[in-house]
Amino acid sequence: MVGDYPKITYRKHTFLSALALGISAIAIALIVSCTVVIIYGMHFAGEKSEQLVSLVEDAVRGLPTLQKSLPPVFADMLDDHRQPDYSSQLEITAKTAPVPEQSGRIRTSVTVVNNGRELVSLLSLRVVVLNGDGEVVDESNEWAATPFAAREDWRGPILPGARRYFSCLHNGPRAVSTVDLKTEVEITDVRLWGGAESSDEGRATRDESTGAPKPSEAKTSDAPAGPPAENM
Repeated sequence: MVGDYPKITYRKHTFLSALALGISAIAIALIVSCTVVIIYGMHFAGEKSEQLVSLVEDAVRGLPTLQKSLPPVFADMLDDHRQPDYSSQLEITAKTAPVPEQSGRIRTSVTVVNNGRELVSLLSLRVVVLNGDGEVVDESNEWAATPFAAREDWRGPILPGARRYFSCLHNGPRAVSTVDLKTEVEITDVRLWGGAESSDEGRATRDESTGAPKPSEAKTSDAPAGPPAENM
């Protein structure tokens, strides 16, 4: 019949269906937001990493110029190099004994002799105290030589033919005798000063950059003029 129309039925959402739709919308929004944040973070990290690499490259390229522009005192400290084979020129002896006035404390006395012809700017030692059974009682890292001398553990460089004495305290057993203790010293790092030749080159470069006259030129300019030659 012409008057018959399809009936449209409206169903109301229940509380559970509305809650499910809300949670789904929130989850989709979170996923989209996290994706945008991750993409932006990757882009930002890429730009920063490129800037960091360029800064490191510029710093490495500028190290020689920076060293030449420093005062001689600081430039000489940077003019050193690692030389592990020079350890054969270093004679190291160590002896450990209990400290009578401090129960449970032991003192290690170390002697370093530089038998070579180079100046040791840095010498790092690992001092290990062992008992009679070969067990480690205590250990420490000590600086026998440093680029310059200062307070506490900064003992300064070791000149050729010089002896360096120092001591360090360790924790030990309360009842221990000198016979039961054994000390092992391991060289962990050796650095030598670059030498006077490189220092003279750096000083000459600094004189050229500042426009200071060389010693020979200064003597020539300051020398008094002699009497004029007489015509024969």
